[in-house]
Amino acid sequence: MTAVSDSARQYSRENAELFRQQLHEMLRIPSLSADPAYAPDIRRMAVWLEAHLRDLGLQNVQVMETAGHPVVYGEWLGAGPDKPTVLVYGHYDVVPAEMADGWETNPFEPVEKDGKIYARGATDDKGQLFIHIKALESYLKTAGAAPVNVKILLEGEEEVSSPNLLPFIEQHLDLLRADVCVISDTSMRSIDEPAILHSLRGMTYIEIEVQGPTDDLHSGLWGGAAHNPALALVEIIHKLYNPDNTIAIPGFYDDVVPLTVEERAMIAKTDLSEEQYKQSTGVPAVWGDAKYNIRERISARPTLDVNGIWSGWAGPGPKTIIPAKAGAKMSSRLVGNQDPHKIFELMKAYIESITPPTVTVEVKLLTTGKAALFSFDSPEMAAASRAYEIGWGATPIFTRGGGSIPIVAEIAALMHIPVILMGFGLDDDGLHSPNERFSIEMFHRGIETVIVYLEEMSHLARG
Repeated sequence: MTAVSDSARQYSRENAELFRQQLHEMLRIPSLSADPAYAPDIRRMAVWLEAHLRDLGLQNVQVMETAGHPVVYGEWLGAGPDKPTVLVYGHYDVVPAEMADGWETNPFEPVEKDGKIYARGATDDKGQLFIHIKALESYLKTAGAAPVNVKILLEGEEEVSSPNLLPFIEQHLDLLRADVCVISDTSMRSIDEPAILHSLRGMTYIEIEVQGPTDDLHSGLWGGAAHNPALALVEIIHKLYNPDNTIAIPGFYDDVVPLTVEERAMIAKTDLSEEQYKQSTGVPAVWGDAKYNIRERISARPTLDVNGIWSGWAGPGPKTIIPAKAGAKMSSRLVGNQDPHKIFELMKAYIESITPPTVTVEVKLLTTGKAALFSFDSPEMAAASRAYEIGWGATPIFTRGGGSIPIVAEIAALMHIPVILMGFGLDDDGLHSPNERFSIEMFHRGIETVIVYLEEMSHLARG
């Protein structure tokens, strides 16, 4: 370590309380991207970030418009053309949160207790993106310069599958040109076992609607001869799975990149026992394809899940009807090299083929996202590993992630640069759930780790 990075790390420790209070300011802004009613708050969050980046001394800071919510951009290029440029991506939007969901405290009034910050967006992704901003600040406020060039790209639509970010990147490739992209929006099993993900799953999200009679029918007058659409929907969904819990859609697994022996050995280091999984999720028993361990099932294998299902009468008291319609939303998490549009066509064709002739079905595609799979032996990955060893205090494990960040694969393909997934959350941080939280210790250790990463990147030749 150099004296410059040591000074930056010391600055981050001395300003730890201030950093957290600034994070609290971010967390108080309910920047919900899915609800149009919160568009003013999304804008307010973007303007807050713009002002903060400008105050830290970044240049070309601006709120940039898209067809949806804006992007915030800023850069510090003082390291010069001979040094690598690091592009930091993060998202400032969050998913909805209400007290009625089961929150113990106001989700938009951060509370620190038991070593954690409780608030919506604390770990996904405001706390994690803020780590990079504070690491850069720690250099600029001590040495007046960072060891590498840094560009920051923050979007406001990740939680709605980033519909406008890809066009934005395509239109601004010169502005965003970099040697590596770093993203902190992932997690690890425990604080003592940091993890660098080299894979994220993609997504095909569909909606199924089954139509029976033209209107709801009286079940006494018509029951027994009309095929209930709710029953038909359940029968269709049941046929999507094999008895061994694998997915029955023909061709579904054709393009799956098999796990290597080396990968399975690495994934095994972060595997969960059945008791750990039950404790973390509250399920009474583990389910899935028995040919793979739990960690492989939730990160390296494709899935098909029912996200919502509806039909008929759900109000108080009885209403004896045969509903006219039934519907379900289903998502499939995909792995390399599965193509989300091909998977949709396979789903649609199979669902139509197994639909009983007594009802009709419509299958709609809602959203897609590509899976990302990267080599874990690149120089940029090695730099990240050294950064964890020095800044975090533990050697990281390379593994796969079960979630999806829609733009990761697109950044790699469009910009022809490696993407490094340096996560600082915990698997049980409750992202998207009531009482979302972020470890205070991990927030500060994350800042020191990124400080070290910027120095480690400065030693690499430009790509």
